[in-house]
Amino acid sequence: QVQLVESGGGLVQAGDSLKVSCAASGRITNTFRGWFRQAPGKEREFVAAINWSGSRTLYADSVKGRFTISRDNTRSTVYLQMNSLKPEDTAVYYCAASFPGRIATMGALGDYAYWGQGTQVTVSF
Repeated sequence: QVQLVESGGGLVQAGDSLKVSCAASGRITNTFRGWFRQAPGKEREFVAAINWSGSRTLYADSVKGRFTISRDNTRSTVYLQMNSLKPEDTAVYYCAASFPGRIATMGALGDYAYWGQGTQVTVSF
């Protein structure tokens, strides 16, 4: 069983930076990892993803050039560095992991098997 725990969320001002982390336990080898977010009244949406080796990343257009996803497999942890934050980035951020060995686009909810509980990111004007 895989468990994912997010940390690092908080309240920041527009233009600030924030880094959230997702630590995993369990069988996490050869998985791709992703970040999604959900704002009040909206559906959960894709933010960023990274494959096992870190050689391939994928970003939503809305965060491209501002957010960077990375991973440290020695710590089973994935990070999301968020720069130039905007009020519309306010949401609960969820990390996710695939089944080991799964091949997929990495950008869809259905590509992921395991989910964290989420961490709140609030960006004020």
